[in-house]
Amino acid sequence: MIKKIICGGFLLTAISAPSFAASVNTQLEQATQSVSEKIITWRRHLHQYPELSNREFETAKYITEHLKSLGLEVQTGVAHTGVVAKLSGGKKGPLIALRADMDALPVTEQVDLPFASKQTSTYRGNEVGVMHACGHDTHVAILMAVAESLVKIKDQLAGEVLFVFQPAEEGAPEGEEGGAELMLKEGLFKQKPEAVFGLHVTSSLNTGQIGFREGPLMASEDSFTINVTGRQTHGSRPWNGVDPIVASSQIIMATQTIASRQVDVTKAPSVISFGAINGGIRSNIIPDNVELIGTIRTFDQTMRADIKKRLAKTAELVAESAGAKADVHIDHGYPVTVNNVALTQKMTPTLARIAGADNIITTDLITGAEDFSYYALETPGLFYFLGVTPKDQNAKTAASNHSPQFYVDESALQLGVESLSQLVVDYLQ
Repeated sequence: MIKKIICGGFLLTAISAPSFAASVNTQLEQATQSVSEKIITWRRHLHQYPELSNREFETAKYITEHLKSLGLEVQTGVAHTGVVAKLSGGKKGPLIALRADMDALPVTEQVDLPFASKQTSTYRGNEVGVMHACGHDTHVAILMAVAESLVKIKDQLAGEVLFVFQPAEEGAPEGEEGGAELMLKEGLFKQKPEAVFGLHVTSSLNTGQIGFREGPLMASEDSFTINVTGRQTHGSRPWNGVDPIVASSQIIMATQTIASRQVDVTKAPSVISFGAINGGIRSNIIPDNVELIGTIRTFDQTMRADIKKRLAKTAELVAESAGAKADVHIDHGYPVTVNNVALTQKMTPTLARIAGADNIITTDLITGAEDFSYYALETPGLFYFLGVTPKDQNAKTAASNHSPQFYVDESALQLGVESLSQLVVDYLQ
C-alpha cells in the first residue's frame, strides 16, 4: 500500500510496512535465484575433496575465500578450523546466527558420480576412505549461498547475521576438543545472538519437504564403558573364581529395566544399548575381565542425568552381588537438541510459505544426536531437516545418512538457501 503524506508543505510518498516487506522479499528471491548455479559448483567441489573432523583445512580456505570476496570480515582458526563471519545490515537490530557443519566421515564412497570422493585419510590408525556421507558439503554450500544472497540485500536488513562454519560435528578425534562446544568455549557467542538457525539434509524426506518439530527433536548421546573384573579360573571349575562373563550378562539385562521400569516412560523415551562385549580368549578359561561398551539416548536433560546415575549404580551393585567389580566410565556427549517452542511457532509460517504447507512434515523424535544442541542451550534455536531424496523415489528405502551410498538430489539445495535466507529476513523484520 502506498500512502501520500503532507509534511511541511511537501507531498511525500511512504511505503507501508506490508509493501516494504514484499519489496524486500522480492529482492531476496532475486538474490537467491542468482546463486542457484553457484551452489551446485560449490557443493560438488566440497564433495570431491572432503576432510575429516578437525582437519578441514582446505575446506576452511575455500569458505574463507568466498566470504572475503563478499566483503565480509572473516575470523578463521576458530575451534581449530572453523570459519566465522558477520554481516551488518543497514539498520540497527538484533544479532542472529546461522550454522553449517563442515566435516566428512571415514566412509568409502560407493555412489557413481563424476565428482565422487577419491580421498583417503587415517582414522584411528587405519587408512580409510573419506566421504561427505552425511551431507555436510551441502550445508556449507547452502550457507555460502545464503551469505551471498543476504549481502546483496544487506541495506534492507535490520540487524546482524553471524555465519558459523563449524568443524567436527561428527566428533573430534580422540584426545582433542572440537565442534560446537569448543567454538562456544572460545567465545563464539560472546555477543549472544537472539536466535540460532540450522538445517540438515536427510534422505528420509523427499526433495521439497522440510521436517521439524517443536521442543525436543534429537536425542542426547552419551557413550559408556563398563569394565567388569572377576577372578580367572578353569571353565570346568567356575566356583574357584569369579565369572565376569556371567556378571556382565546380568548387568546387560538389569540395565534394560532402567528405561522400562525405573524412569517415567510417559515423559520421554530413552534407550540404553550395548554395542560391544570383549572378554575371554578360549572356551575353557573364565577370564579376569570383560569390557562392555554402549550408548545412552534420551530426550530430557533431567532424565539424562538420572539414567547415567542409575546405569552406574546398577552395574556396580549387580557386579558386587556376583562377587565381581564394575568400573563405569561415561563419556558425556551431545545434549538433547531442542527447538525453542516460541521461536519455532514464530518461524513456522515462514517455512510453510517457502516450501508450501503440504511439504511441512512434523517429524518423529530422532534418536540420533547433533551438536547444534550446544548452541540451542545458549539461545533459542530452530533446527530443521531438508529432504534430498528425489521425488520419484521412496524416501523410506533410500540409503540413509552415513551410508556409502548416500545420495543428494542437488535440486533440493535451492530450497535450503531460500528457507534459511527467508528465516533471517522475516525474523529481522
